[in-house]
Amino acid sequence: MTTPYDLVIGDRAYSSWSLRGWLLFDAFNIPVKLHTARLYTDELAKVLKDFFPAKTAPTMRTPDGVVVTETIAIAEELASRHPDARLWPSDPKARAIARVVAAEMHAGFVALRSHCPMNLRVSYTDCAPPPEVLVDLKRLELIWAWAQSETGSTTWLCGDYSAADAFFAPVAARIASYNLPLAPAAMAYVHAHLAHPSFRRWRAMGMIDGADQDFYRRSYPRRPWPGPVPLASRPVEGTASENAVCPYSGKPISHVLEIQGRRIGFCNAFCRDKTIADPEAWPKFMAIYQAAA
Repeated sequence: MTTPYDLVIGDRAYSSWSLRGWLLFDAFNIPVKLHTARLYTDELAKVLKDFFPAKTAPTMRTPDGVVVTETIAIAEELASRHPDARLWPSDPKARAIARVVAAEMHAGFVALRSHCPMNLRVSYTDCAPPPEVLVDLKRLELIWAWAQSETGSTTWLCGDYSAADAFFAPVAARIASYNLPLAPAAMAYVHAHLAHPSFRRWRAMGMIDGADQDFYRRSYPRRPWPGPVPLASRPVEGTASENAVCPYSGKPISHVLEIQGRRIGFCNAFCRDKTIADPEAWPKFMAIYQAAA
């Protein structure tokens, strides 16, 4: 069996750079082994001792042992090693434009990042964005519209979902969390992100991935998350379930959820709870759910 990539990530609910890095694998079906570290603790430094000379998350290690930091470098290296995955558009013009907007995202939008740190667990009615943030939002509208116009795209920036879109996923998350004002076309692009299967899986895990981080607490009034509404389900006691093994690991059942009066089991609390957070984000769960529906 081929040795998988390794990827170090921080808290899923808060680490915007980790989201970008992970999407470069999950959205393009590249297998990866995750190493998680809690932000604002000594966990990340400890994990990265095995990933010299890295000092930030995400950090990738290739199957042949090369450590690659920075998401833009990770994207380029994966694209070189996996041309069939099509991280970048195959059309030269679309590929150039995708790289331009991804590079601007990697280096820019400081006001937006500072005023609206990513927090996938909440959505606010208003965050009183200062003028500098509004300038960043106008720039987003401009470059998104430019990319789509130049490439004839509608849903994504440069044709099919690409690394450029993965780079803007944390921006979409910020806009959703802080209810930031955008023109309708730009907001449609944000909602495409919120509905993307990989984004939904990441957010589902982020909802139950450790305690809330105090740094990200804000006192703004809250509203429901503006993305797809999850199917209603809840945890229940016992191990009785209609399936014999966990849909993800194939291991014995130890934790169970109830959905529409049915009991479906998992091998641990994380598998169960990430499913409760958004059942439709998980194809292996939905295969069980829909098979007997």
